[in-house]
Amino acid sequence: MKDFKKYFIINTEPEILYNALTNAATIQLWTGEPAIMEPVEGTEFSLWSDSICGKNISFEPGKKIVQEWYFGEQEEPSIVTIILHKDKSKTSAELRHTNIPDEDFEDIVAGWVENYFGSLMEFYEE
Repeated sequence: MKDFKKYFIINTEPEILYNALTNAATIQLWTGEPAIMEPVEGTEFSLWSDSICGKNISFEPGKKIVQEWYFGEQEEPSIVTIILHKDKSKTSAELRHTNIPDEDFEDIVAGWVENYFGSLMEFYEE
């Protein structure tokens, strides 16, 4: 199991980015795919046609999202934590993803950089 941590600068306010990460309709705008998401602890979510599935653990509106991502039957949960920090008129998004299966690590990191946060950065550059 491996861990991944990275910061991304997104050209929007933390509250707006938080909504983009937790509102199903807004997620669909920046991903181009239907999404199942509601910012309620204990609910399950699905993004990119079930490519990403998991359970919402906790929320701090405008500041923090904690989720469990599913990878088969692994013993320890894979936890994603996104912390949003105001950075002038932008947001510094701190990503921490723990317990990524070794065989999935490179694909997950590429997905975070290119698809997930890459799509958000593109969406808010326009």
